[in-house]
Amino acid sequence: MAHTYSIGVDIGGTNTDIGLVRNDGKIVTRRNIPTNKYFDIDIYLKDITDIVKDMMKENDIENIEGIGICAPNGNYYKCTFSGATNLNFKGDFNVQEIVSRYMDVPVVVSNDANAAAFGELVYGGGKGMKHLIMFTLGTGVGSGIIIDGKMLLGSTGGAGELGHVITIPGGRQCGCGLKGCLETYTSATGIRRTALEMLENNPSYDGVLSKIPAEELTSKHVGDAANAGDPLAIQIFEETGKVLGLAMANACSFSSPEAVFLMGGPVKAGKVLLDPVRKSFAENLLFVYKDSVEVRVSELPDNDAAILGAAAVIKSL
Repeated sequence: MAHTYSIGVDIGGTNTDIGLVRNDGKIVTRRNIPTNKYFDIDIYLKDITDIVKDMMKENDIENIEGIGICAPNGNYYKCTFSGATNLNFKGDFNVQEIVSRYMDVPVVVSNDANAAAFGELVYGGGKGMKHLIMFTLGTGVGSGIIIDGKMLLGSTGGAGELGHVITIPGGRQCGCGLKGCLETYTSATGIRRTALEMLENNPSYDGVLSKIPAEELTSKHVGDAANAGDPLAIQIFEETGKVLGLAMANACSFSSPEAVFLMGGPVKAGKVLLDPVRKSFAENLLFVYKDSVEVRVSELPDNDAAILGAAAVIKSL
């Protein structure tokens, strides 16, 4: 079978990763450039297209399906990623329009959570599915929703912000301005906040988490402690799992997915998080969806997920 190829570009505030991806999900080659050294979007995108051309030449590839770009504030409809606070590029710009000056190829721009969901559908555990939800747990909580094999985008291109669904009315202050958002409880940052609250409320606790300075405590510390049997750490993940499982069950009520996927740092804790998540999910899932929705961990390799997600988005055209 003849292979086809696409380019995945993952734009971070510090670095930009560029990968040539084969249609079976193999990253044939990859490059990296420093995002934070660029202040001119035109020069930045020209350098990316030059790298793409080099990749194609090195691998004797004449044509690619397109370039998929995963970027902060990525807008699928407008093909922009303007306004991201951690990038030096200011103003509004159309990425397709700029790239077309240097290369005749389709370009699609997406945010990271939508790219992750589509990457799971095309290259990961969602192969063969048409309906899924992805929750990405990191500094915040992102989500991507696939319905009928298509990304749910809404009128603005920004649909699917499940990390900002209010889970605890009047709860923790979120950076978005609302209170009680899901991400304030189930992101890596939210897990840390739960840990600090529980440590304050349990002054007699003398376990491993009490030995870590508050400013250094992370969700990974909590995960490691829970896996070592620390009772307070286990309780932290039980509380986190209750909130996350509830939110996942609620999400199923509007999209009826075949699976809900989880990815991100906190998910690496494994059963100590996943068991309470699945328990809460099952307890709160509407009866009509019982036994029809799986809770699964992303099958995209950690180091490749962003590039694969970006490359997959080009297949949405």
